[in-house]
Amino acid sequence: MKANEIRELSADDAKARLEELVTERFNLRFRSATESIENPMRFRALRRDIARLRTILREKEVGNG
Repeated sequence: MKANEIRELSADDAKARLEELVTERFNLRFRSATESIENPMRFRALRRDIARLRTILREKEVGNG
C-alpha cells in the first residue's frame, strides 16, 4: 500500500485497515512458529505498511495531513 493511497483514505478507513494488517501480522507470526511460510517477505511488507499507516494517521491527528 502506497502512502498516497493511504492519504486518500478517511481516518476511520485507515484505522480499520491498520487493524486488519496487525491481525494479519499476528496470524502470520503464529503460523510461522508451527509451519514454514510460503512468502517470508510478507513480514517486511506488513511491518512497513503498518508503519506507513501509523505515520499518516499521526500526521492527520497533528494536522499536517
